[in-house]
Amino acid sequence: MKKSVLINSEISSVIAKMGHTDMLTICDSGLPIPKNVERIDLALKHGIPTFLDTLDTVLEELQVEEIVIATEIESVSNEMYKEIERRFKNVKITKVAHEDFKVMTKESMAIVRTGEFTPYANIILKSGVVF
Repeated sequence: MKKSVLINSEISSVIAKMGHTDMLTICDSGLPIPKNVERIDLALKHGIPTFLDTLDTVLEELQVEEIVIATEIESVSNEMYKEIERRFKNVKITKVAHEDFKVMTKESMAIVRTGEFTPYANIILKSGVVF
């Protein structure tokens, strides 16, 4: 049986297949998910699971070298923005307009949908190299 914290078989499988700079998106309950991208839907109800709980669990298994977030999060959901910043002190943070973010998700290997309702609680994780 799997020893690490992440026990969701779909997310674990995607991470195992990821190479350098491949992308995985974690999103709130409202982000549109492109039809051609694998959807891993964890949303149960308002707030469950949270964006941050999902992100923290994924980060225990995925090496990240860069993240992409929407510029709007900083002003609209500043507390969430600070929580994201806190987790990525030594990682490149790229900010793009939300409309551009949605276009970028089309290149993700998968999109993990949470029950989060905080506006702009979305992140693209670019896989890094484990040394």
